Amino acid sequence: MKPTKTKKSVSHDIGLLEDLKDIEFAAGYLASVLDGLSADESLEPFLLAVGRVAKAHGMQKLATEAHLSRDALYKALAKGGNPTMSTLHGILDSMGLQLSVTAKKAAR
Repeated sequence: MKPTKTKKSVSHDIGLLEDLKDIEFAAGYLASVLDGLSADESLEPFLLAVGRVAKAHGMQKLATEAHLSRDALYKALAKGGNPTMSTLHGILDSMGLQLSVTAKKAAR
């Protein structure tokens, strides 16, 4: 009897990176991460999520478009990173994204 070949599954990370190439999906993903943070939590989970989106879009390309070195981009979005608002704005802008504030939905 011949051994059967099993299909290799796509890693969750690879699948997510593919999905994050879509700007609308990426915007929803980042909004969801940001919405999930509590008032006393750091922005680190959001910055790591921005890092995933950046990776999906190509770190070198984004660094160039954001006028950062590749190392500075990695450092800003790494665990413990603390980018300035200007740096974060440049990174998001280079991906076609922006931060915004909305009114809370009224509880019914």
